[in-house]
Amino acid sequence: MRKALIVGINYYCSVSSLYGCVDDAHAVRAILERNSDGTVNFSTVLLTGTGPTDLVNRATLRARLQDLFDGSGNFETALFYFAGHGHVESTGGYLLASDTSSGNDGLSLSDVLTFANQSKARNRIIILDSCHSGSAGASLIASDFAEVKEGTTILTASTASQYANEQNGAGVFTTLLVDALSGAAGNLVGEVTPGSIYAHIDQSLGPWDQRPVFKTNVQNFVSLRRVQPPIALTELQRITEFFPVHGQDFPLDPTFEPERQAGEASIPPPDPLNTAKFAILQKYNRVGLVVPVDAPHMWHAAMGSKACRLTVLGEHYRRLREKGRI
Repeated sequence: MRKALIVGINYYCSVSSLYGCVDDAHAVRAILERNSDGTVNFSTVLLTGTGPTDLVNRATLRARLQDLFDGSGNFETALFYFAGHGHVESTGGYLLASDTSSGNDGLSLSDVLTFANQSKARNRIIILDSCHSGSAGASLIASDFAEVKEGTTILTASTASQYANEQNGAGVFTTLLVDALSGAAGNLVGEVTPGSIYAHIDQSLGPWDQRPVFKTNVQNFVSLRRVQPPIALTELQRITEFFPVHGQDFPLDPTFEPERQAGEASIPPPDPLNTAKFAILQKYNRVGLVVPVDAPHMWHAAMGSKACRLTVLGEHYRRLREKGRI
């Protein structure tokens, strides 16, 4: 129920060639086709322009893009990724195919957005690693406004006035995109969404670097890939067992801590039931859900008969579990 058209063009007949776009496209395809547990994710079509006998011409690019978004009524998500040259002028932005001779004879970003907006797929994702790609979705009548219909999301490598850079033979943007999809942008239940991908890329690029652009009109973010969560779902779901109400501390004592030091014979021995609970609470602490109260570490909180409590993030996940959302 999820399909992706992935395009990478290095070779151009009339304009300067690029070097990392084909490898970028292969990397995106590899990460999208399977979730981290090996289950099938996206069904992909890959188009690459590598040389004079392996071109992605405009007609082919346009036709395959129409195929992606047409007849998608039964599809949850249709995703378009492009790595290659981009062009912008007063008439709008363009994606350059291998046979482009001047920028404005490429594939119009207006056409790309029209295909996506008219698609019956519930989620339409456009990801562009090309120069000036931030012009995608901008209204030609009023450039300060975007023409993005509900269900469509656009993520681009740079603003309308910026170039998309390559580094070490790969696009800077796509390297961060693949990192995000690999798990760097995953949440505590192992979902990677367009919003979390943008946040990861945005935080990774400084104010003097190319700036990614994110435009969306959705009611809910779709998960683009499932990754290994930092804590098992069954353990995360127990958060309401430890903290059944808002603002409640969880009391600790030495029976929760399995480790003992020399000279601590007077301290009560570990209780297996409590140490099992404490192991989960320590995992909560490592992912930012729980903090010790009046102690520098969870070990000190237990040995000093202190307590632990939820962070703001922990309270968020407690409410989600309370409402049956996780």
